[in-house]
Amino acid sequence: MPHSPIAVRRAFGLLFVGVAISVGSASVLSEIVFESKDPIYYYAIIWIGSFTITFGIILTKFKNILSSIRGRMKNSVKWPTAVKAINGLCWAAPFAAIGAIPSLYQYLILLGIGLGNTSTYVFMKKYSGLVNYEQIIVGGLSLLAIPVALIIDTTFVSNQTIAVIISRIMIAVAYGAGGMFALFAKK
Repeated sequence: MPHSPIAVRRAFGLLFVGVAISVGSASVLSEIVFESKDPIYYYAIIWIGSFTITFGIILTKFKNILSSIRGRMKNSVKWPTAVKAINGLCWAAPFAAIGAIPSLYQYLILLGIGLGNTSTYVFMKKYSGLVNYEQIIVGGLSLLAIPVALIIDTTFVSNQTIAVIISRIMIAVAYGAGGMFALFAKK
């Protein structure tokens, strides 16, 4: 069953706000665990628990969200193979590079989210005729956060854990801004 464009946009808004809440809360809680020198397995509990609780609540309250999200994502199936490959690389290459350059992982995560969302926006617009402003907001803010994080890391912060949490908070802000735009958009 096709959903209206505004319903799909609101579904993505909920998805993005859910990511923002999950990443933001898990970032703060994992920093507390780090400072308390608690066992390392607490990180997994915090991150999995944060996403499970947030999306459990969202999916319970808004049952049609998954079909709306799935409907928009199916648009990419019709893209040319080369375009799908480029989009996949935009998402995956920065994350894969973390294995080669782990010291830059907070920047590579921002780069992956930024390039992934930006390329998806561009390709959705060109090949599917959809203009998903919430996606370009997330992508653009994530890319803009890279130099901001770099300046903060090299100028104001000498502690690597603080630099990492700042990058995670920037991710949460990017997804929160995109999600709020989608939730309050008029069309």
